[in-house]
Amino acid sequence: MPTARLYKNDGKEVEQGHIDLDESVFGITPNSHVVYEAEKMYLANQHQGTVRTQTRADVSYSSKKLFRQKGLGRARVGSVRSPTRVGGGRAHGPKPRDYRYEIPKKIRRLAIRSLLSSRAQADAVRIIEDLKFTEPKTKQMVSVLSNMELNNKKCLFLMDRSDEAINKSCRNIPGVTIDLACNAHVHELLHNDYLIFTREGLKQVEEALKG
Repeated sequence: MPTARLYKNDGKEVEQGHIDLDESVFGITPNSHVVYEAEKMYLANQHQGTVRTQTRADVSYSSKKLFRQKGLGRARVGSVRSPTRVGGGRAHGPKPRDYRYEIPKKIRRLAIRSLLSSRAQADAVRIIEDLKFTEPKTKQMVSVLSNMELNNKKCLFLMDRSDEAINKSCRNIPGVTIDLACNAHVHELLHNDYLIFTREGLKQVEEALKG
């Protein structure tokens, strides 16, 4: 059964403290292909798709014929708006479109379980009893990370509740992000080296994902 290190509220490790993780969530064989599909969907859904270029109908130039058609020994040219001329409209340019698409819910859940399992196998899942500050203190958050020996690491805190003091304490620390455990998605799990759950946050994730 996979396990994770357990820490006190101040980031100090509990003596002989390990917590068992749900094997159906943290102990499966990672599937790299579904992770790729889920990440590709996430990035596509972030694409605004608002790009638009001017066609020859949109370019603001005179429609007058540039020079007479015969007698000059040159190719006939009817408009300065032509895509073949500098400053003319673009032919077949991009137009606004929606890049969004969805993959099945079972595939998205499998991708998250695959990432959680790979992090657990790499000893990169940590559990903290709770995380609560009376007021925003970046120095206090740095101390917690230092006690956990995670200074200068890319860490994702997965909380069981929204806490403004914690959010403000994390936002000035490079490489540290924070989110609700129930909102965890493939992109942030993939791009952080260590996952730090509160006890209650871990319960929420296991309840939502266990098979």
